Amino acid sequence: MNVEISNLSMTYPSGKTALRGINLKMSSPNLIGLLGPNGAGKSTLMKLLVAGLLPTEGTILIDGKPLIKKERLLKARLGYLPQSFGLFDELTVWQFLDYMAALKGITNSKEAISAVIQSTNLEEKQKAKIRTLSGGQRQRVGIAQAILGAPHFLIFDEPTVGLDPEERIGFRNLFSQMAQDRLVLLSTHIIEDVQSVCNQLIVIHQGCIRFVGSPAKLIAGAVGHVGVFREKDQRQEAGLQITSRINTAQGILCRAVAEKLPDFVEQAEPTLEDAYLYLISGGVVQ
Repeated sequence: MNVEISNLSMTYPSGKTALRGINLKMSSPNLIGLLGPNGAGKSTLMKLLVAGLLPTEGTILIDGKPLIKKERLLKARLGYLPQSFGLFDELTVWQFLDYMAALKGITNSKEAISAVIQSTNLEEKQKAKIRTLSGGQRQRVGIAQAILGAPHFLIFDEPTVGLDPEERIGFRNLFSQMAQDRLVLLSTHIIEDVQSVCNQLIVIHQGCIRFVGSPAKLIAGAVGHVGVFREKDQRQEAGLQITSRINTAQGILCRAVAEKLPDFVEQAEPTLEDAYLYLISGGVVQ
């Protein structure tokens, strides 16, 4: 599947502009991480991609044809987990997935439901009513409905929220496996999730694309702009953004990003999180 976005802008009736002149190309197989602060425009972009919204300007092409003309075909090949996903509390997990299978037009629904229940570790809860599930279990049901029917294009908005570390690792591996022959777009605030499995990143800030490329490229762009220092050594320095403080036996160790590091700051090897924060703070990645 090929998705091409050209000059895409979205302004809501309230007058708020969520996206400005977005240009992107995405092709399967690929696992793409979508990063950006709250309010950056990530959810708006995903809603446009599933035809939940119509853009103010610009076009979205699916395999070379306008999305609006291929909406029915796309939805038959689409798996989508929005950030806020409503579940039918009085249905059991199996009943809900059976209902979703009917909406997707899946013929061999029993086999498909069994497969996603196993993939999301819901075997023990398949007969339980959804209202009895914990937050993490409800999130797993949301993931299960998204991957039901092995769709060609998967869009996940904060899929690992509410999951414990072991579950998050398991789902990261699942997303990676699915991306071997499909297009997967993963939006998250958990940098570790995209660092582990994504081979391409898209960073959106204030409705604009700030970066498209590999995690390695983003990290390389922050070399020389990340450093550490003891809090007691800190001086008033413009442009120095502290990203973390860690208690050590020698005092508090601070980590920071800046366009130009002050003399008292020792350069450090950037992590992906450092590179992301450097970019968002106004840094330039070549």
